[in-house]
Amino acid sequence: MIGRLNHVAIAVPDLAAATSLYRDTLGAKVSDPVAQPDHGVTVVFVELPNTKIELLEPLDEKSPIADFLKRNEVGGVHHVCYEVEDIIAARDQLKENGTRVLGDGEPRIGAHGKPVLFLHPKDFCGTLVEIEQL
Repeated sequence: MIGRLNHVAIAVPDLAAATSLYRDTLGAKVSDPVAQPDHGVTVVFVELPNTKIELLEPLDEKSPIADFLKRNEVGGVHHVCYEVEDIIAARDQLKENGTRVLGDGEPRIGAHGKPVLFLHPKDFCGTLVEIEQL
């Protein structure tokens, strides 16, 4: 069902500092920041040869990332994202196997402009999983 690892998302308290760390210290290519109001975050993508790192900063205190940072003040890995060919078929198969899909279960458009769903971390070894349609 799942394809390649699309990205690893890291919540950060200071997006400019995190961007600088990846760009200036590690020499990575990074995108410009992009606000994602539907998800309550601003994102920067760090381009790697085989995947991406998604740096997430909350837009405001209502953001789920703000809650995450209250528990993890310096930031940390927030979720991993895997690609799927057909997000509806993947969702239906996951639900049939007892996996909890977060939210209303309907895909939303993610930071790449493609449909995404999040899966409950308790169903995946404590890791929040995002699936994204190719």
